[in-house]
Amino acid sequence: MRAARVTRTDGPRSLEVGEVGDPAAGPGEVLIEVKAAGVNFPDLLLTQDKYQYKPELPFVLGGELAGVVREAPQDSGFSPGDRVAALPGIGAFAELAAVPAGSVFPLPDTVGFAAGACLPLNYLTMLFALGTRGQLRAGESVLVHGAAGGIGTSTIQLAKAMGARVISVVSSQEKARFVKSIGAGEVVMADGFKDTVKELTDGAGVDMVVDPVGGDRFTDSLRSLAPLGRLLVIGFTAGDIPTVKVNRLLHGNLDVRGVGWGAYAMPREGFARREWDKLVPYLESGAVDPPIGGTFSLDRVGEAVAGLGERGVLGKFVVEP
Repeated sequence: MRAARVTRTDGPRSLEVGEVGDPAAGPGEVLIEVKAAGVNFPDLLLTQDKYQYKPELPFVLGGELAGVVREAPQDSGFSPGDRVAALPGIGAFAELAAVPAGSVFPLPDTVGFAAGACLPLNYLTMLFALGTRGQLRAGESVLVHGAAGGIGTSTIQLAKAMGARVISVVSSQEKARFVKSIGAGEVVMADGFKDTVKELTDGAGVDMVVDPVGGDRFTDSLRSLAPLGRLLVIGFTAGDIPTVKVNRLLHGNLDVRGVGWGAYAMPREGFARREWDKLVPYLESGAVDPPIGGTFSLDRVGEAVAGLGERGVLGKFVVEP
């Protein structure tokens, strides 16, 4: 089969695309013919040796996919020909992938493979973030940083579906137009967002901030929270990991909550599938419809991954082997 491999960690442009041996499904694994694979920020970090998970070189890159089952264990609930989405962690940028059955999910017939490949990582992360970690309630307000990216767009759609008021933060007018096109209501510019949010909320602040960016926005995000507000730490696409002066938390009765989807879900058998089952009704209603910012062939996978570092991706990039 053809696959994109990390053979050295000097960035996405060094990904090598070529023939490798077909993977064999081990005990409890489902062999999937990959139709599409989502491109995510951890993919970029893995090519730079900056991610906390460090697989042995060489390895096939790609953390999520959608495709068709080729082989499956009898007790897995899957059969050859089933349409599925999956979270292999690595191995998705290839024609075939072997994935543990607990990380494979039935893909509704109404969802295309490209859209399906955008769902497992971002949407399951944010369903967990908003529900389990953030305890979001209908009628609350959510401020979303990086709103035009994969995490941001999934947050907009899920938070709206859960009955929240959503305020999206973007860095350009192009991104503002984009998030409005996918259903975002209120949109503010990153520069001076704190003061704008205060105006929009009549000085009260928001109940929750979703922050996949980090960096120098962090302090003003805390200042944007209402009493008993929660700031969800999703990631650090800005590159810098911020610190917090805990007296701010004390005086405002605020929470900073880490969101580690994989660290929580993977040790808990059946949790990922239960979360997926919560997501399906949003897919069927149309509330969740991943925006695809670009589709790339396997030969252009390095370009797709590099695009994440340039901060210009609108929605999600998809690779089709």
